Amino acid sequence: MAGACTVGIAQWLPACNEPEQNLRDALSLIGRLADRGCELVVLPELWPCGYDPTTLARDAPAAAEPLEGPRGQALSAAAAEAGVWLFAGTVPECDGDRLYNTAVVYGPTGRLAAAHRKVHLYTPLGEEQVFSAGQAPTVVDVDGVGIVGLSICFDGDHPAYARRLHQLGARIVVQPAAYETAAQTWWDVLYPANALVNGQWWVMANQCGGQLLGKSKVIGPHGITVAQAGGVDEADSTELLVVTVDFDAGIAEADQTSAALWTDAAVRGYAAPKST
Repeated sequence: MAGACTVGIAQWLPACNEPEQNLRDALSLIGRLADRGCELVVLPELWPCGYDPTTLARDAPAAAEPLEGPRGQALSAAAAEAGVWLFAGTVPECDGDRLYNTAVVYGPTGRLAAAHRKVHLYTPLGEEQVFSAGQAPTVVDVDGVGIVGLSICFDGDHPAYARRLHQLGARIVVQPAAYETAAQTWWDVLYPANALVNGQWWVMANQCGGQLLGKSKVIGPHGITVAQAGGVDEADSTELLVVTVDFDAGIAEADQTSAALWTDAAVRGYAAPKST
C-alpha cells in the first residue's frame, strides 16, 4: 500500500423510480468529487432506483440492467474520464431471470474491476422478496491502496462478515448503504466495533433523506470516526464528504496496538468461518 489517499463520498437521496435522473445526478457528483482531487469515489446503495421498502419490488426491476448495459458503460466512462477508482455504490443487476443488489467497482481506466452481490438481504424490509442473495464476500486489489473489501449495508452488520474480509486480506472496507434512521444505534455502534476488532478502515456511503439516516463516514482501524457527513435532521440531503487519510499509518498503528483482537482468536482455533 502507498500512504495517503483522498476519499470522496457522495451522500444524497435518489428519487424512487427515476433511474435516468438518478444516473445524471450520480455522474455529476462523481465529477464534482474528482474536481476536488478525490482518488477514490464512493456512492451509496441502490441509487439507480431509490430505496423505499414499500415500492422497492417495483422500482428495482424497473431500473435493472446487466452490468455491461448502458448504465455500466456510463459509469465506466465516468471513472475513466475522472481517472479515479469508482466504487459506484450498488445497482439492481439483472442476470437472466434473477435480480441482484450488486456493488460495482471501476478502475481509473474504466475497467470493471469487481462486482459484489449482497449476501445478507435485509429481511425486516422484505429484500429477500425482491433480490437473490450473493454467495460470498468480495475483495478487490486497488492500485496504490491495497486489498479492499466490499460490503453492502446489512452485510456489514454481521461481525463474521467483517472478520472474513480481514481473513481475505482486506484492511480497508468500502460499504454502500441505504441505512434507515430506526437502526441508527447499529450504524453508530457496530461499525466502529468492526473497525477496531479487525484493524480495518471502513468507508461508508449512505443515502440521506426521509427515513434514511445519512451520516456517511470514514472510520479508522482504531474504531474512531475520522470524518462524517450530516445526518438526515442536520443537513441538506446532498453532501460531499472529502477526507484525506493515510491508510498505511492507521493500519500500522492498529497492528502495533490491537492485533491481539484478531490474532488470538485464530491461535485458539475459533476464528470466523471460512465463508459467510
